[in-house]
Amino acid sequence: MIHTSYYESPLGKIILASKEGNLIGLWLPNQKYYLGNIKEDFIEKEDDILIKTKKWLDLYFNGKKPSINELPLKPMGSSFAKEVWQILCQIPYGKVITYGDIAKEITKTGKKTSARAVGSAVGHNPISIIIPCHRVVGKGGNLTGYAGGIDKKIYLLNHENTDMSNLYVSKKTNRN
Repeated sequence: MIHTSYYESPLGKIILASKEGNLIGLWLPNQKYYLGNIKEDFIEKEDDILIKTKKWLDLYFNGKKPSINELPLKPMGSSFAKEVWQILCQIPYGKVITYGDIAKEITKTGKKTSARAVGSAVGHNPISIIIPCHRVVGKGGNLTGYAGGIDKKIYLLNHENTDMSNLYVSKKTNRN
């Protein structure tokens, strides 16, 4: 059984999900792929991991830099997606990398991939904010591809005091 709980954040009401002592989901309001690929029944019940996640989020939204390692994360997805999400966990607070950078990192392991494939995996990240998909930008600094909405991506990057001077929102992205 999957347990869920809600967290009131500056971005709106976030839903959290856990299973067997692991955090498996964190979705923003109106996020694409809301509840991801959860096929099991779930009930609204606060357990230890959801309480711990709320404390992590309290620290984060109060300007602290809590460690991802403090939470037992178990995102559900393909082995490729999990590999991409693991790279996301390495992006330092307040920094950004591109989809192409992640593709190059994966290619170093002998697997061929593209920035587009990486973008799909990043977009399906089921544990937003904690697995920091908001820290991934397009080529040249385009703030594109955030399933939670570009406005929320910009909020999170500003919250982390990210240098935004070389980042932009293209007219095409702004229409989405």
